[in-house]
Amino acid sequence: MSTENTKLTVDIKELENLIPHRYPFLLVDRLVDIEPNVCATGIKNVTMNEWYFQGHFPGNPIMPGVLIVEALAQTAAALVIKSFNIAQAEKSDVEKAQGLPMVYFMTVDKTKFRKPVTPGDTLHLHVSKDHQHGNIWRFKGQARVNDVLVCESLFTAMYVEPKKG
Repeated sequence: MSTENTKLTVDIKELENLIPHRYPFLLVDRLVDIEPNVCATGIKNVTMNEWYFQGHFPGNPIMPGVLIVEALAQTAAALVIKSFNIAQAEKSDVEKAQGLPMVYFMTVDKTKFRKPVTPGDTLHLHVSKDHQHGNIWRFKGQARVNDVLVCESLFTAMYVEPKKG
């Protein structure tokens, strides 16, 4: 049986082994349809309990657009790390943060917000590698709710090896 067309998934526990983000800034619940070195889709279930709805906006809660872009970036970071097949064993959060390779945002371009994201929505965060030069990756990202485009962006990120010692 060929696994060539088998797409990978990542649950929240494995996601925490791939990227250092934690509550309240972990903005992806799981990854589906991962094709290493190509693309991935992150899933974010947006609930009324999200911290940012307290002030954005009272009586009319809307997920801040910058956090949608951050969720796309976190999905891309997990794709990069998963593509290198780098995961951490069970370690403390401090040990993980010190020993994880990092993927840092470098640029955000041509970002457009098409529709508001509100409590009860499920964001599908699709990122695809547009270009790679060494440790710098360029991505196209699209966020959708019920197959409706809510945000699109081009962004660049840099992969950095963990510090030794």
